[in-house]
Amino acid sequence: MTPPISILMVDDHALLRETLRDRLDAEADLSVVGMAGNADDAIGLAEQLHPDVVLMDIDMPGKSCFAAARTIRTVDPDTSVIFLSAFFHDRYIESALQAGATGYITKDEPPDRILEAVRRAARQMAYFSPKVQSRIVVDTSGVHLAEGSQSRASLLTQRELEVLRYLAAGLSKKEVAATMDVSVKTVSRHTENLMDKLDIHDRVELARFAIREGLAEA
Repeated sequence: MTPPISILMVDDHALLRETLRDRLDAEADLSVVGMAGNADDAIGLAEQLHPDVVLMDIDMPGKSCFAAARTIRTVDPDTSVIFLSAFFHDRYIESALQAGATGYITKDEPPDRILEAVRRAARQMAYFSPKVQSRIVVDTSGVHLAEGSQSRASLLTQRELEVLRYLAAGLSKKEVAATMDVSVKTVSRHTENLMDKLDIHDRVELARFAIREGLAEA
């Protein structure tokens, strides 16, 4: 008998996490083997459990979910990552694609679509909600945002985007360094680079830009 698809659920909202777990576990071919409330715990559990699929919320405090996804996929390339979000900003979509996501589902999708996405991801097949699919194209270079969707934020590296997100959330450079496990000097360098690329040299304006781009919530 084929073993059920193992799933690691990551969401900081306990009620949603448990409700979705119950729905997934009700399927004979699916099994939630672990749950986490933040990206750091998700990395640890993924390294321990090696799930087939990680179902991860985008909007969580602490470490970036995109950074966590890259770490998880580096440790175990066979693990597929599906992002869940109430938002479908272009920057979120682009960051998810760059992190190697197999799927991106908006939270207004019916539960059956999530089940379909998980089953497809376990076979290394992608699933994107219609709202997301309308913003991406698939060609010989891979999956990416459609022409015209990119903004100035597309000039930033993933590390610069992470720093921008944390700064916009109100973290100090020291706190950002601790969260990203890098030196304050490295954070300062990333900050200088992103300010130069965006031509924004004020922290308040950086926060406003991040909110407009969907990198931080107002």
